[in-house]
Amino acid sequence: MVYIIFGLSYNKYVLDKKSHRSIQVEIIKISVRNLVEFILRSGDIDNRQGMMADKEAMQMGSRLHRKIQRQMGAAYRAEVQLKEEIDCQDYLVVVEGRADGIFTEKEDTWIDEIKGVCRDIGRMEEPVPVHLAQAKCYACIYVSQNNLEKIGVQMTYANLDTEEIRRFRQEYTLEELQEWFSEVLKQYQKWASFQIKWRRIRQASIAEVNFPYPYRDGQKALAGAVYRTIEREKKLFIQAPTGVGKTISTVFPAVKAVGQGLGEKIFYLTAKTITRTVAQEAFSLLKQNGLQYKVITLTAKEKLCFCEEPDCNPEKCPYARGHYDRINDAVFELLATPHGDYTRETVLSHAEKWKVCPFEMSLDLSLWTDAVICDYNYVFDPQAKLKRFFSDGVKGDHIFLIDEAHNLVERGREMYSASLYKEDFLEIKRLLKPVSKKAERALEKCNRIMLEWKRECEGYTLFRDIGSYIIGLMNVSAQLENLLEDREGPLNRLHASPAGDDTALLRKKVLEFYFQVRNFLDIYEDLDDSYEIYAEQETDGRFKVKLFCIHTAGKIGECLDRGRAAVFFSATLLPVRYYMELLSGKETDYAVYAQSTFSPEMKKVLVGNDVSSRYTRRNMAEYKKISDYIWKMVEAKRGNYLVFFPSYKMLEEVRDIFETKAPEQIQVISQNSRMTEAEREEFLEHFSHIRADNCSLIGFCVMGGIFGEGIDLKHEQLIGAVVVGTGLPQVCNEREILKKYYDRKDMDGFAYAYQYPGMNKVMQSAGRVIRTDEDKGVILLLDERFCNAGYRSIFPREWADFEVCSLQSAGNKIEQFWKRFE
Repeated sequence: MVYIIFGLSYNKYVLDKKSHRSIQVEIIKISVRNLVEFILRSGDIDNRQGMMADKEAMQMGSRLHRKIQRQMGAAYRAEVQLKEEIDCQDYLVVVEGRADGIFTEKEDTWIDEIKGVCRDIGRMEEPVPVHLAQAKCYACIYVSQNNLEKIGVQMTYANLDTEEIRRFRQEYTLEELQEWFSEVLKQYQKWASFQIKWRRIRQASIAEVNFPYPYRDGQKALAGAVYRTIEREKKLFIQAPTGVGKTISTVFPAVKAVGQGLGEKIFYLTAKTITRTVAQEAFSLLKQNGLQYKVITLTAKEKLCFCEEPDCNPEKCPYARGHYDRINDAVFELLATPHGDYTRETVLSHAEKWKVCPFEMSLDLSLWTDAVICDYNYVFDPQAKLKRFFSDGVKGDHIFLIDEAHNLVERGREMYSASLYKEDFLEIKRLLKPVSKKAERALEKCNRIMLEWKRECEGYTLFRDIGSYIIGLMNVSAQLENLLEDREGPLNRLHASPAGDDTALLRKKVLEFYFQVRNFLDIYEDLDDSYEIYAEQETDGRFKVKLFCIHTAGKIGECLDRGRAAVFFSATLLPVRYYMELLSGKETDYAVYAQSTFSPEMKKVLVGNDVSSRYTRRNMAEYKKISDYIWKMVEAKRGNYLVFFPSYKMLEEVRDIFETKAPEQIQVISQNSRMTEAEREEFLEHFSHIRADNCSLIGFCVMGGIFGEGIDLKHEQLIGAVVVGTGLPQVCNEREILKKYYDRKDMDGFAYAYQYPGMNKVMQSAGRVIRTDEDKGVILLLDERFCNAGYRSIFPREWADFEVCSLQSAGNKIEQFWKRFE
């Protein structure tokens, strides 16, 4: 199966009417919904009209959907599969979908299309045009195939919160429907023909492209493992030490798999901008060798928006005005350009030319490209995922390449969790008191429930059920929805609000709070045993309730099941079973430890056994010992070093001691918690300067921070790193909840909550040292706990030759290492 434009494309043998012989034709499958949403969109982008509901407007909760169908009686046929095949000369288009219901009333046949919405359906004057178009497609297919002269269309709208129902009806003749449907297909055919032509060009180029370099040791085997994983529709976890060329070793076999019809679209997912750049370079390298491939890199809306602040409505943004009238022509023109690289700069330039929203245009472009490079949230986040691909839950021929996959555990917990604060209810209640008594009462009800929780809370409180609170939240959501959608209401009038706030500011605050409430309700609807519900008072005094997703495998797995295969890779995916458990949970997954291409002789790993970062040992004597260790390393060889600490407080304490001893030839710079982008760049720029032989640069940083991963300091830019402590996260309520959750499941709660996340930060920090096969450097791990078997078992294989040292022996061991290269 091959994904093409919103649908599936594959080859099929059919009987040729002229020759009466079987011939192979290409068939494109497209859903009715995708067809009408793409071809018939028009008008403005307007976040004021149905914007809250539109996230779910084209699909409703399955429970309510089924309930409405059952109420229609025994003669009502639910979920009727309909399909129409259209001959387009050298290919066929198959339009298919499921009509929600078909029934007969007074000998007239009716197509029923059910839509769940969050908006007040009492305000609706007519069906949403694309909803009606979807029903008309079903009506056309059914009336044509059943020799009817006319058919009725019933649009059933149901409010997801109140379950209130409203229906609209209209009848059509066979001729009306066929003429209308023919025009829709004519517009679609232009796009389908273009994509089929492009796919043939792409497939031919893939057959000719080769790996761009001579394979390093183990690299061919790694690429082969990726290809076989895709072929077998599995998941693969790769522990890929720095230097194995993990990006090109995953991209190349994925492209080759596409060439063999084993996939159609590659999603390269990453958590950081720098790794997106590396992915772009990998595709560019293959394209230099003859590959024809369309690649887009998705950029966040805030970074693409032409306006000072994204406010997507025609009154505030000229690019939103008439966007849908121009967007299809804009996308088609850009697709026709020969380069096939759609970077941020390309998107911005073309969007300016056509006066369309650059962010929305980039999302539309992604439908037509062969590879999408983007952040994790475009695939996994229920609030931000690419609904163009994933909203229906339909399986597509997607290949997921997930870079720096160790980040996905905590990112997943963030994406699938939701919090609400009591103080926010009071603030919005104050703002809306002069505006809406109904909204005020709804907010106060939730506030009273949270006040009761707060009075009873000591430390934190776990809940089994918060049903009464959820009912109150649904009422809050409905009231805010009404206010936000009322064009003539107080939140949309261009004058000061009764509360004294500017209307635009008031609306913005209410809208942000509304999204938080909707997100909380959406998460709650999918709650399962991978969650804990808890409330706590934070250190700043704010009281919150949180739906905390602890075990992410189920949610992430649901997303990955929409594709064909997934490859997780990172230089610190250890212990691999931990990540397999939290990111997949399937015993049939594969795991590979890629062979390092770096010589072990080029590095020295030392573990200090007479020093500790334990809280009970944090005193001036211990800080002085850490400072002395740093001095021993610098004294053995002058150069550039990074020192990673578990906290800013310890960083400052040790730095103060070190600076009193350091001569003027040693420059000390420090990370701080409020660094701007410019200050971060300035910090790293220090490491690119060439220094005199007797000079050194010491960068004091925090583990797990901005300099702990994703920076690439090669050769003499960095010759050593000191890692102080085991990186354990700070003890807090959430970590303790996580620990107890896994303890109850007879798993190692301490390891899952503290040890494994901590060791990942340690390995990431240490990984800054050796970046190329020419690099030489020392890694100094300072904590006696590293000598324990529980920690040593997590060490990467490349540290197998580590040595234990003391403050007395460290200097000599480091000197002996550097003498190898004299």
